[in-house]
Amino acid sequence: MSSRMSVVFLLLLLLLDPQIDAKNKKKQVLSDDVLQAQRVLVVIHPDAGESLTSPMANRTAQDEVEKAIMKWGRFNLALDAQTADLVIAVQKGNKSGPIISHSPADDRPVILQPSGGGVRVGQQQGDPPDLTNPVPGGPGNRGPQLGNQIGSEDTFEVYRGGVEDPLDTAPVWRYTAKDALNAPQVAAVEQFR
Repeated sequence: MSSRMSVVFLLLLLLLDPQIDAKNKKKQVLSDDVLQAQRVLVVIHPDAGESLTSPMANRTAQDEVEKAIMKWGRFNLALDAQTADLVIAVQKGNKSGPIISHSPADDRPVILQPSGGGVRVGQQQGDPPDLTNPVPGGPGNRGPQLGNQIGSEDTFEVYRGGVEDPLDTAPVWRYTAKDALNAPQVAAVEQFR
């Protein structure tokens, strides 16, 4: 009888052991510098294309992400990459078909954005910051260009800020899904939380 009890006890111990280990092995997904970040800059990814039928989709996605971050209250929004701890690059997915690359609609010389307790105001001086190396063809070749794209999903990528050309490094976190940048629930920001 005691040998049966020992076997049952041993089986219970073996069955419970993986569950105990699973609770103790919570992985930290993001590094400490990302978890301690305070200021973020939200930009439209330089490779983002705009659908001909919705040329403001990336700008709208950028605004929705900024509003969701302000509503969350975890970060303050920065106006340039040098003062930002993190840079978030957004890209709205497009259906298959023709797109416009480097659309002038992506440039935002003035920021006037209502927030919960007031208004966020900012101004860009000079040319928009080039957060990546110049596009092929040399500097100054950032004019609008027509192209084609096969269907894609919304993309939300997080990069370390405070460095030169932050988008030339690997993202520290990435989320891609259909309609992930749509309001009122910006799923990408919810997943990042």
